[in-house]
Amino acid sequence: MRRSWTRCARALAVGAVSLIMVAACSGRGGDDSADGGTVTLKINFWGDFGLQDLKAKYEAANPNVKIQLNSGEYNAQHEDLQKKLVAGSGAADIAAVDEGFMVQFRSQADKFVNLLDKGAGQYESRYLPWKWKQSLSADGGTQIGLGADVGGLAMCYRTDLFAAAGLPTERDQVSALWPTWDRFIEVGQQYTAKTDKKFIDAGSNLFNPILGQQPVGFYDTSDQLRMDGGPKVAFDYTVKAIQAGLSANLASFQADWDKGFTSGAFAVLACPAWMLGHIKDTAPGTEGKWDIAAVPGGGGNWGGSFLTIPKQSRHVDEAYALLEWLIQPEQQIEVFKQVGNLPSQPALYADPAIADFTNPFFNDAPVGQIFPTMAQGLTPQYLGRKNGPTRVAVENVINRVQNRTLAPDAAWAEAIKEAEKAARS
Repeated sequence: MRRSWTRCARALAVGAVSLIMVAACSGRGGDDSADGGTVTLKINFWGDFGLQDLKAKYEAANPNVKIQLNSGEYNAQHEDLQKKLVAGSGAADIAAVDEGFMVQFRSQADKFVNLLDKGAGQYESRYLPWKWKQSLSADGGTQIGLGADVGGLAMCYRTDLFAAAGLPTERDQVSALWPTWDRFIEVGQQYTAKTDKKFIDAGSNLFNPILGQQPVGFYDTSDQLRMDGGPKVAFDYTVKAIQAGLSANLASFQADWDKGFTSGAFAVLACPAWMLGHIKDTAPGTEGKWDIAAVPGGGGNWGGSFLTIPKQSRHVDEAYALLEWLIQPEQQIEVFKQVGNLPSQPALYADPAIADFTNPFFNDAPVGQIFPTMAQGLTPQYLGRKNGPTRVAVENVINRVQNRTLAPDAAWAEAIKEAEKAARS
C-alpha cells in the first residue's frame, strides 16, 4: 500500500483538488481502531502550530481519520520523545522536533520513518537548502523530518507601555533605539526607572536570541563544546540585564508568563515569527497594542520546527499523508496568516498572500516583509547533537541567577560545569 500511496501522492495538486486526492489516495498502515476502520493520528508539538483549523479541514476531507492534538511544554515534548524512542513504544504518529534538538534526533535516524522512502525527495527543491539538510542524516540517506517553519528574529513590544515610559512607539523609531544589545539594556534601564516595572520577560529569552546571532553556538561542527565563544557573549549580556533589574523572571509557556502578556509584566520580548501566534492566543485583549521592531545586533534565528514520523507509529501511511498535506503551500500560507509561523519554503515569500500580509493584531506590522527578509539572509548556526540538553542546562543556571540562588559572579563557572555535564550525558 505504501507504493500505491507514493504513486498517488505525486499527482496531488495544491488546493481543493489536493484535499480530494488525499482522501482518495490514503492507504492504511498498521492497525485500525475498532470504530469502523477509523484511524486516530496523534500529533505532539508545543506552542501554536496553527493545527486546530487544519485538523477540522483535514478530517472533513478524510472521514476515516481523526486527529488528536497534544500540545505540551517545549522541553518536555522533546524529552518525552527521546524516552519513547528508547522505550520502543508510545511515541506520537507525528512528532514535532525543534531545530535545537534535530541533530540529537537525526543521529537516531533508524528510529524514524525515512521520508525519502515515502517520496519526500520531490520536495527538496522547495526548501531553504540549509533547512532541508538540518533533518538529513549524516550520510544523506535518511530524511527524518520535513520543515514546518523557520524562526527569524524581531522584537515585539507594547506600544502603550512604551508611551507610558516616554519612549517612541513607531516601529522604525523603536528599532533605532537599540542597534546593539548594550543599547537595548540602556533603554531597558530607562524604562524601569520611569515605570518601576520590568522590561523583558526572562533572562533565558534574552540569552537564546543573542546566542543565535553568534558565528558558533554551543558546539562546533565537530560536536565539541565551545562555551568561551558565542555562549560567553550571550551569557554575559543576559547576566548584565538581570543585574540591571530588567527581567520579570517568567518561565516561557508557563501560566505566569502567559498572564504577563496581559498584565503588562514586561514591555518587550524577543519575537521569532512563531511567537506571534502565542501572543495573539494568550492575550487577545491586547490587539493593536503590540508592534514589531528590529532585533538588536542585526538579525539572527531562534527556532524552527520539523514534522517527523517515529517508526513506532501504527499508521505510517496515514501519518505521511497528513504530514505531506500539512507542508503544501495552501496549508503553510494559512498557518502563517493565522499564527505567524513562517514557512521554510522561500518561493512562498513572493506569494501576495504572504508578501502583502500585514498583521492587524500587531498594529498592521508588515510581517510578510519583516520575517521573510530575515529568513532569506540567514547563515544558520550549527546545532550539535547535545545542543538541546546543553541549552536547558545553561538556562537553568540563568534561572538560578534570576531567583537569587546563585551569585552572578559565580554563574559562568557554574554554566560551564553544567554544560560539560550535559555534553557528557
